[in-house]
Amino acid sequence: MAAPKRRKSKSKVRSKRSHHAIGKPNLVPCSSCGSFILPHRVCPACGHYKNKLEVAPKEKKPKTEE
Repeated sequence: MAAPKRRKSKSKVRSKRSHHAIGKPNLVPCSSCGSFILPHRVCPACGHYKNKLEVAPKEKKPKTEE
């Protein structure tokens, strides 16, 4: 089984990890309602995709106080 011959310094480890950053998501405005969504996905607010209604939008249920 392979084992490291020498200990890696902090600078070597950190410079290797410099490319592990997570990028920001590319948000685009929905063409029907204007809310920001990920590209190539159905808008969760209005249910449209490429100006066509694909799914019915989710309606918020009113909270009942008891």
